[in-house]
Amino acid sequence: MQQISDLQALISNAVDELNFPEYPGQLYEPISYILSLGGKRMRPALLLMACELFGGDVKVAIPPALAIEVFHNFTLMHDDIMDNAPLRRGKPTVHEKWSDSVAILSGDVMFVKAYKLMIQVKPEILSGVLEVFNKTAVEVCEGQQIDMNFESRGYVSVGEYLEMIRLKTAVLLGGALKIGALIGDASTENADLLYQFGENLGIAFQLQDDILDVYGDPEKFGKQVGGDIISNKKTFLLIKALELAQDDDLINLRNWLNKEDFVATEKVEAVKALYNKLNIRNLSEEVMQHYAQLALAAFEKIDVPVENKKTLLNFAEMLVERER
Repeated sequence: MQQISDLQALISNAVDELNFPEYPGQLYEPISYILSLGGKRMRPALLLMACELFGGDVKVAIPPALAIEVFHNFTLMHDDIMDNAPLRRGKPTVHEKWSDSVAILSGDVMFVKAYKLMIQVKPEILSGVLEVFNKTAVEVCEGQQIDMNFESRGYVSVGEYLEMIRLKTAVLLGGALKIGALIGDASTENADLLYQFGENLGIAFQLQDDILDVYGDPEKFGKQVGGDIISNKKTFLLIKALELAQDDDLINLRNWLNKEDFVATEKVEAVKALYNKLNIRNLSEEVMQHYAQLALAAFEKIDVPVENKKTLLNFAEMLVERER
């Protein structure tokens, strides 16, 4: 089994080798630009690990792994427009650097390119692979729409939030793993178990992201700590706090949510103090660990030698035990 870093390097090199036409430049340059911004290449690496888990040839799995990476970046390009985000990985977003119209059209081409890469699998598994990819693509869009709906709603339940992150974030991890399993000629049962592993891992990953946004080390987390609090983003922590807060605590929390003029550091510290009082961090970590355990329980049932599982298991542990 190859090391995680080796698989990520394979993906990065393959991304660098993707060729797009020079004309019209405004259509294709944004695609090369967003793909050049890097990232962990986590999702395509999972696909390669899943293929290798069942003894498949990683080189054969590179085109569909690229499809997952191109599709993921397509969703980021369109999400940035919807969120009016100025930066992506520390660089100007495509819609800021070019325009909304360019970002929409370039993203559409990326979706087509993802399909062209995904169909480069053996004919006998093409139908099954596309079934997984189509379902995943639709669900990611559903998750994004639900997330946008939350912005205009005063109340969101914990259950609704968990379903949203399952769709928006987790199904792409599960889908990448299942496609890799199919390429590696896994049985239907093993492929389904690997999907369950990825889906639950994805939920745990997003919950950990929510926690790190408040409690993480900014240098290790890679982005501004407290950003979710500043923007009133409905994360697990905020939803749980609104559920548990009473009397003066609830009034105080709602006052901070309704304030339009505030000092960001003061708001972050005040809301964080309320979270601490309500034990929100521990409650969030308990739910995160619950989904991590569900993921591991599914993974243990996969019928392959234990030795084959080590790389993927190490990667999973790295995702949910990131630096705080």
